Amino acid sequence: MTAVRPEPDLGTTAARAVAWNYVSFASGKVLVLVTLAVLARLLTPSEFGIVGFATLALAYLAVLKDLGLGGALIQRKDDTEEAAQTVYTLNLILGVVLTGLTMLAAPAVAAFFREPLVTPILRVLALTFVIEALGSVHLVLLARRLDFKRRLVPDVGRAIVKGGVSITAAALGMGVWALVWGQLASVAASAILVRLVIPWRPRFELHRRLVRPLLGFGMPLVVVNIQHAVWANLDYVVIGRMLGDAALGVYTLAYRLPELLIQSIWRVVAGAAFPFFSTLQDRPDLLRSGFLKALRFSQLLVVPLALGLIITAEPAVGALFGDQWDEAVPVLRILALFTLVASVGYNAGDVYKAIGRSGILAKLGLVDLLVLAPALVLAAPHGIIAVAWTHTAVSVFDVAIRLLVARRFIRVGFADVARQLLPAYRAGAALAAVAAGTLWATSGLADPLSLALTAVAGGTAYLAVLARWSRRDLQRMLGWVGLRRLAGKEAV
Repeated sequence: MTAVRPEPDLGTTAARAVAWNYVSFASGKVLVLVTLAVLARLLTPSEFGIVGFATLALAYLAVLKDLGLGGALIQRKDDTEEAAQTVYTLNLILGVVLTGLTMLAAPAVAAFFREPLVTPILRVLALTFVIEALGSVHLVLLARRLDFKRRLVPDVGRAIVKGGVSITAAALGMGVWALVWGQLASVAASAILVRLVIPWRPRFELHRRLVRPLLGFGMPLVVVNIQHAVWANLDYVVIGRMLGDAALGVYTLAYRLPELLIQSIWRVVAGAAFPFFSTLQDRPDLLRSGFLKALRFSQLLVVPLALGLIITAEPAVGALFGDQWDEAVPVLRILALFTLVASVGYNAGDVYKAIGRSGILAKLGLVDLLVLAPALVLAAPHGIIAVAWTHTAVSVFDVAIRLLVARRFIRVGFADVARQLLPAYRAGAALAAVAAGTLWATSGLADPLSLALTAVAGGTAYLAVLARWSRRDLQRMLGWVGLRRLAGKEAV
């Protein structure tokens, strides 16, 4: 990680890391989507909402589970073995502490959401903190080495176990507990499998001289993670508290498709971009180039997925979850638009972290929260659709601020961003036109068939425009995932 390779090799390595990270992440998420589709027919919106109350509490506490030490380990240049052992020990201690705190806080969370069942659910799910700590450093080391190919094993294994346990328990009539036991089993499976795929042996060691520098880098990331957790889950909290478990269940399911299909791309790019950018932290020109390329190629994936969800929301919900979830259709469309807007410039934060300026993210997050929190509270009495529109409107403001800051610290202007967006949106216009026409023409067919035909037609139009106007981009993406024959000789 400390050796600097030639620029073309670095770019290819990063791109392939992103590709493998997406394959790993997407494989698991496809299985999660299949599981969700089955569970949506076995459980009610209220049951999804009740478990949602507990997972909200876990999401907020989870930002403290490694105190930013994973990021510090990725960014560190020397003493990496001692640092890894120290991070493992601290993570394990934190896991035990967070498990205990969560169990103690469970009654208060249940009282806040006015749902007594949250107490036992949250106490069981609290064990995930200890279990995750057993494999957390192994996952960080895979990311540090850009070795996302081997991450397929724990990611896919986790999804398979979660699906198998959850569906079996739901079919046996366990209700909300089906989701609980599925989640606990999946975390255990991931911790076991990741320790099998990476030959690193943890020891309970604490190198005191490394604690302060690791925490010095990690603590600003904790502030950023807290702000992100508040931002990412604030709509859930407002809906759960003000509108109840059924409304939260519908909103949660509507959010799941954009989250699984679109937001996953943000996380995948970030998972590979941060360790890659850390190798370039002293080379600002390459950092700028890397950010623009990450933006360009992430948008080539985000745009068709987001537009596709907006257009096919109705048959998608009907085919995947059943007609009993029709209330989720308009919310899904709005949240797909939200993810499309919010994806622009998202990975600028990985550059700030790589150069040790994570405080920038904290300041941006604070501004965003000061706008978002009162806006959601004012919107909630008008229903979940109003909440979704409010989130989308605030994301426009957030993206504008982020791009303004990027002009100063990454030297990226609005014109630079527009050039990176052009290929995806040009092809996206063709996708929208063809998909909308196909959906109208197939409206009399069953939802699964209409969805499939619309997706194929829109996807074909998108790829055709890319092949005509952005052939090199398409060739590179095909080359990165190993389709060299389709990519041609120009792929790198």
